[in-house]
Amino acid sequence: MLGQLGALPDWGRGQRGRSPRDAAALVLIYPGPAEDAHLVLTERPTGGMRHSGQVSLPGGARDAGDDFPVGTALREATEEVGLDATAAGVETLGVLETVDVRVSGFMLVPVVAIAAREPVLVAQEHEVAAILRVPLRTFLPDAPVETLEEARDGYRLRYGAYRFGGYAIWGATARILGQLGAALGSE
Repeated sequence: MLGQLGALPDWGRGQRGRSPRDAAALVLIYPGPAEDAHLVLTERPTGGMRHSGQVSLPGGARDAGDDFPVGTALREATEEVGLDATAAGVETLGVLETVDVRVSGFMLVPVVAIAAREPVLVAQEHEVAAILRVPLRTFLPDAPVETLEEARDGYRLRYGAYRFGGYAIWGATARILGQLGAALGSE
């Protein structure tokens, strides 16, 4: 039966056939308005950059000398959204399941942290079009998941997405936040 599907994309080796690289993302939970829990997400700029226009967590590739994965996640959050971890009272709690992001060639480790206070953030315009402050309840087990369908890179894709305002949160970001929601919803 699989032979009838025709040629499928080779997602097995990551971007351009290279071995996957280590990356980390920061899942930062902080007290928002009325003390309800919020998360920091970003909208990527449109154009030729990787994941153009998509919603993501602050994060990126491991650099030499990083204390991986926590050091990578915090460094990337500082670079992308100006996070001052000390001023916000950030404390790392641990990591979620690693996500294989084959389309970009990364093995992504989500680092979960909490902030004692709402962080002051400023978008680095080359990497971040907008900073989104999304209620954590958006990703809890009873949150609605919308099924979307679109053409990407010559393939018809169908996937689940969380909605926040006019944004669709899907892919690796949705998988990570779904893991978080499931872990929190089971407590």
